[in-house]
Amino acid sequence: MTALSMIFAGYSQTAEKYLAEGNAKYAILDFKGAIADYTKAIEISPRVTEAFYNRGLAKYNLRDNNGAIADYTTAIEINPKNADAFYNRALVKGILLDFDGSVADYSKVIDINPENADAYNNRGITKSNLKDYAGAIEDYSKAIVINPAYALAYINRGDAKIALGQKVSGCSDFKKAKELGALNMDDMIKKYCK
Repeated sequence: MTALSMIFAGYSQTAEKYLAEGNAKYAILDFKGAIADYTKAIEISPRVTEAFYNRGLAKYNLRDNNGAIADYTTAIEINPKNADAFYNRALVKGILLDFDGSVADYSKVIDINPENADAYNNRGITKSNLKDYAGAIEDYSKAIVINPAYALAYINRGDAKIALGQKVSGCSDFKKAKELGALNMDDMIKKYCK
């Protein structure tokens, strides 16, 4: 090993150490301490995707939504196939009412992993927020094809169908969700299906 490669190996190990310490702090909900450690790891090795991603998670937990988006974005720039970073950035964009941005990020998750039922379900929720109920129903249906026991997707699809005036079909979805063990479905069924 050359002297130069030993220096880089030392930097890498130190960045890994800070990353591990940040993960340990994150695990005990010390988000500020985790952010400090992830930042140190990034200062030493600025291309460590995991440090940016994890720092984004910690910032999200501290309700620093813009900071979380910035870190997820950097993680995506380093690794454009980071489906988790796209997924979490989509969640935060939804919280910030950037529904178009959220749909775009969920679409990237689906491009990377077409079997991600949660991404379809959440993109459907976001489309419902945009009043695109037909598009939402399509996404919920894809989530159900991937996971036929996905009670929440049935509930969400039922809501979208009711919004489009498809009462019978929406009620069928609510009943299926109840059959799958979803709680508190009796109130929804009484409200919309009687």
